[in-house]
Amino acid sequence: MWNEFWEPIQLSITVTIAASAIVLLAGTTLGFVFARKTFKFKLLLETLFMLPLVLPPSVIGFLLVVIFGNQSPIGIGLKSIFGQSIIFTWYAAVISASVVAFPLMFQTAKAGFQGIHRGIEEAAIDLGANSRQVFIRVSLPLAKKSIVAGGVLSSARALGEFGATLMFAGNIPGITQTVPTAIYMAIDSGDMFLAWAWVITMMLLAFFLLYFVRSKEKGRN
Repeated sequence: MWNEFWEPIQLSITVTIAASAIVLLAGTTLGFVFARKTFKFKLLLETLFMLPLVLPPSVIGFLLVVIFGNQSPIGIGLKSIFGQSIIFTWYAAVISASVVAFPLMFQTAKAGFQGIHRGIEEAAIDLGANSRQVFIRVSLPLAKKSIVAGGVLSSARALGEFGATLMFAGNIPGITQTVPTAIYMAIDSGDMFLAWAWVITMMLLAFFLLYFVRSKEKGRN
């Protein structure tokens, strides 16, 4: 009973940590680039990045299956590296969570960088700092609150991801079954006690995550 309850939680936490790390790095970097640079097809790419916010999870899951499937170039390449298809593995769950969580991190980080007065960054350059130093020592600290907020929102989204994960990673107990899919299966089988246990656990995890960040923000004010 304990293993049945704990395994989806453990996997959900692992997937969320991995997806959050990917999204934090990619979202912050691209958020800065799109906040500071003007280039061809910028609006088109931004729209593409934001699509997971409005697309049904089943559509995202379907596209991931097509992109990483055994017949696709990416799927064939990954299979040659890992020796197996990435579909129906925990890596697929990480990819699904990263895709649906990325828009929140990207948009929040981009807004944070856009809120920085360009004169501050230009002053740092005038004092001899290069672009990398300006980004690390000036831009990142000034956009810290937005980045933290984006990280929390995207982590919460990754933790609760269900539809795309179910299609792309499946629902294999002990391998790809996260808490959201486990709740769905528990309700479907009529095990309301186990469903409630997972629901309460998810609510507590989300609550303490948000409370921790809010308390840190309050301490800095």
